[in-house]
Amino acid sequence: MATIVPSVSWPGACWTLLVCCLLTPGAQGQEFLLRVEPQNPVFPAGGSLLVNCSTDCPSSKKIILETSLSKELVDNGTGWAAFQLSNVTGNSRILCSGYCNGSQITGFSDITVYSLPERVELAPLPSWQPVGQNLTLRCQVEGGSPRTSLTVVLLRREEELSRQPAVGEPAEVTATVPTSRKDHGAHFSCRTELDMKPQGLGVFWNTSAPRQLRTFALPVTPPRLVAPRFLEVEKSWPVDCILDGLFPASEARVYLALGDQMLNVTVMNHGDMLTATATATARADQEGAREIVCIVILGGERLEARENLTVFSFLGPILNLSEPSAPEGSTVTVSCMAGARVQVTLDGVAAAAPGQPAQLQLNATESDDGRSFFCSATLEVDGEFLYRNSSVQLRVLYGPKIDRATCPQHLKWKDKTRHVLQCQARGNPYPQLRCLKEGSNREVPVGIPFFVNVTHNGTYQCQASSSRGKYTLLVVMDIEAPNSPSVPVVLAVLVIVGVVTVVVALMYVFREHKRSGRYHVRQESTSLPLTSMQPTEAMGEEPSRAE
Repeated sequence: MATIVPSVSWPGACWTLLVCCLLTPGAQGQEFLLRVEPQNPVFPAGGSLLVNCSTDCPSSKKIILETSLSKELVDNGTGWAAFQLSNVTGNSRILCSGYCNGSQITGFSDITVYSLPERVELAPLPSWQPVGQNLTLRCQVEGGSPRTSLTVVLLRREEELSRQPAVGEPAEVTATVPTSRKDHGAHFSCRTELDMKPQGLGVFWNTSAPRQLRTFALPVTPPRLVAPRFLEVEKSWPVDCILDGLFPASEARVYLALGDQMLNVTVMNHGDMLTATATATARADQEGAREIVCIVILGGERLEARENLTVFSFLGPILNLSEPSAPEGSTVTVSCMAGARVQVTLDGVAAAAPGQPAQLQLNATESDDGRSFFCSATLEVDGEFLYRNSSVQLRVLYGPKIDRATCPQHLKWKDKTRHVLQCQARGNPYPQLRCLKEGSNREVPVGIPFFVNVTHNGTYQCQASSSRGKYTLLVVMDIEAPNSPSVPVVLAVLVIVGVVTVVVALMYVFREHKRSGRYHVRQESTSLPLTSMQPTEAMGEEPSRAE
């Protein structure tokens, strides 16, 4: 009998199987077989394989191996031979043959080689894919065997989209899938699966490099551009460009321009809304009709908004005084001017034509001090009228004055009372006002309450002074002393004297009554003195009356 001792190395580039055959003579006429080991082997392409051919026939002396593969005799003996096959790249059938008792005997084995694909590549995806449109995925596979066990799988992230067998060389597998917003930023790939489980092995995977998809959605309406109709040279104005329904808004590019002048843009996103803001400043060389443009670019597509704008220059009005501080009596010229095409009006008087100045002259008087002059300017821009105003105030220099109507020249006050000297001065520059008593230079306050006494009697010089001169007004103060009684005081003294006299008379009557015991008051008399009563009158008798 024969004993087979295998020796296997896996994985690697070489399968080794050693077969030792111990031959025992058989009976005459017995049929012998030629065995090939390993039988129907499976291993990676490019490897080497040790093949043993053996038989139990005792007369078999030479065994050969027939194959198109590169082979080398490793060793042989009676009834067996071992061969080394190298660089096995494809499936093949090997045949062992020999002679036994003059007859040819053969044996064969099918070699199955497997290999992973040399290239698995997902075709490039579109730079941007519109949301809602179908996306075609295409995967190419080169190499890989056996093809009957090779499958191509298309993936979105880890989600399986399609599974198809690899057919052809190179094999190309396609699948069409709808896209949505959720697919923005998703990775797509393709994977090959070589299923060698029926051969006792596993499943071998080979995956392509992933490709990232970017999806986008644009609104059907254009951007909304908020810009001024007019823009003055060297003046700035904000410009806004707003677009809603944009996905993904954060990846959109926005451009704002005034004519050929690109503006610095600040972009803010809130959900699907995009707001771009810039500041437009017009140059002098841009005067005239211009256009503000907003361009939004996403997914290789662009949306635009345009607005007309007129750049204008509005100089003035410039209002001047020939002498801002004019002496009283001098001639002052007031002029107002503006730029070309501007109509000016000075204090209600219009200039002869647009672009011409307006003027007026006056002799400066005290009443002109603080007078304001007004100039208005009107410019027509693209059918609209623009207005500007300017004003200037004239300062007239005149000497000091004291208003006699507000400063009484004769004052009559009582002693030890509180009063205010009401005097006011005017002038430009504003004068200083002082009131000094003649002969003593005693000063009394002006416009401030003060306590008056007899020492304030006298004449005062109230003087207003400034750099333009002096003005003096005399004021007399008459203070009534306390030793000059008035009529009511005299009357009060007389009343008191009369009362005292009556009291003294009554005291005298009472004293006489005590002395006589009775008294009588004459009814017809309305004045004193009182008279004593007689005894007969006291007893109720009528007194005698002289005829």
